[in-house]
Amino acid sequence: MEYCDFVEQEQVVEDGKASRPDMIVRMPDERELIVDAKTPLDAYLSAVECEDTTQREQYLVQHARNVRKRVDELSKKAYWSQFKNSPDYVVLFIPGEQFLTAALEQDGKLLEDALQNRVVLATPTTIIALLRAVAFGWRQIAVTENAEKIQELGEQLYKRVSTFVEHLTRVGKNLNSSVNAYNDAIGSLERQVLPGARKFEELGIQSKKQLGEPRSLEDTPRSADHLLAKDE
Repeated sequence: MEYCDFVEQEQVVEDGKASRPDMIVRMPDERELIVDAKTPLDAYLSAVECEDTTQREQYLVQHARNVRKRVDELSKKAYWSQFKNSPDYVVLFIPGEQFLTAALEQDGKLLEDALQNRVVLATPTTIIALLRAVAFGWRQIAVTENAEKIQELGEQLYKRVSTFVEHLTRVGKNLNSSVNAYNDAIGSLERQVLPGARKFEELGIQSKKQLGEPRSLEDTPRSADHLLAKDE
């Protein structure tokens, strides 16, 4: 899918130390979002199956401890230092809202402490929102790149139109010169040629064709210089 770019279980070696996060999400500007999904859920599942209230409570307490332990482990891994393009946090994916809720009921400071340790606790709902934000970032990058291309194309088009107007202006000037030359020729014809030709008629020489009277041109080509005025 467009704007959906990630790899799973990719091993990276940094300073001789190998890391294999569960998922690396490619973000705009070549950034990488690290996602871990190794939250232990055995204690929670045991609590759900347990019928003894006291034992069930102990399992839930253990579940909260397991989640906190995983947060501490991720904090010590410091993925953000191993992946130079990663933000300064890692996402711990918990595959169910109920798993996080149960842990927070037993450990009220879990979420706050996790954030202080650069670990973001994400459930299916929140991680989708997070990844949609990443996709939105990619779209914004595309919009920016397209805007730059549009600007470049606009500059090229303006330059080409300007060149075309210059050519058109030269054509107009040449036409104007041609019109002036034509009118000069008509004037010369009327003054110097036609009067002598009409004297043949006065002397009795007849012709099947009448001697025409060409007219001078009064319209001149419109200038194109104003088309790309700087203040427009």
